[in-house]
Amino acid sequence: MAATIKDIARISGVSPATVSRVLSNQKDFYSEKTAKRVREVAKKLGYQRNKNAVELVTRRSNVIAVLVSSTETNFSDQILKGIQQEAQARNLSVMIIFAGEGDAAVQAKAIQTVMERSVMGILLVAIDLDPSNNSLLESSNIPFLFISMTLKNTEFPFISSNDFDIGYQSTKYLINKGHRKIGFIATDLHSFIGNLRYEGYRDAMRDNQLEFNEDWVRHGHFTYSDGVNAMKHYGKDTELTAMIASSDLAGIGILNQAMSYGMKVPDRLAILVVDGTYLCDIVRPKLTSLTQSFFEMGAKGMGMLVSESFKDFYSMYTPIKITERESV
Repeated sequence: MAATIKDIARISGVSPATVSRVLSNQKDFYSEKTAKRVREVAKKLGYQRNKNAVELVTRRSNVIAVLVSSTETNFSDQILKGIQQEAQARNLSVMIIFAGEGDAAVQAKAIQTVMERSVMGILLVAIDLDPSNNSLLESSNIPFLFISMTLKNTEFPFISSNDFDIGYQSTKYLINKGHRKIGFIATDLHSFIGNLRYEGYRDAMRDNQLEFNEDWVRHGHFTYSDGVNAMKHYGKDTELTAMIASSDLAGIGILNQAMSYGMKVPDRLAILVVDGTYLCDIVRPKLTSLTQSFFEMGAKGMGMLVSESFKDFYSMYTPIKITERESV
């Protein structure tokens, strides 16, 4: 079996990123002592650089790597369509790699996989990067941009919706419809974006002098089963008259479980979902949504990553809107 960059890194006692830089003759990232050790190990193992490595040196790659979270939601397909359309317009290719859900080791492996290939940029779609991988991503020396992920305490560039506004506008809409007891369902409260949405929900309730009960908030990971389990927790006799589901799938879970109880939507229970993908139109009743601009995120992210002005880019929020259907 041919030697790989990982083999060289393991024997040399350095990171794969350092090996990649040494073998690609990138300067200013390592000591000469380190470079000598890496080259000696590579020679001993009979390592041969492939076409990808050569492209990395000459900067002729036309490939964009897209790292995608494996979260059980469906919104990423619109982001990927936006990325692909913009890539085709620029005669670029797209390579998609799954980076797991909140697993630091899986994320690191995905980043290392990209670093071993020739790519001109990295788009990270809905990746809540573990802090332990920040330096690894930076060390790749490859331009990168986060999509559909608001970042905390970092200068990493991102394009996303304003998650505080998602929570606030969803809640305010239901309040304006006459609801006073509103549940907030299936948001990952351990994540930064989950907390932003929760804070928006909480502030909208408080700004309108409404009762705020922590039991009305159910933690989750944006999945269908989160919606089902939340509805089972509350039961058919729940005091809640409306629920905000943090994804379309979670909203369908709430809807199906509510209907199994014989609850009429929206007469007995109103449901508003966050995302607004095609799923909202293929269930009955159709789901009213806080709709995000996923296609625009992907297209703008792709365009920005390869633009000359990218070095000056920090962050961008794409529009959100309420799309009225039948569930509120």
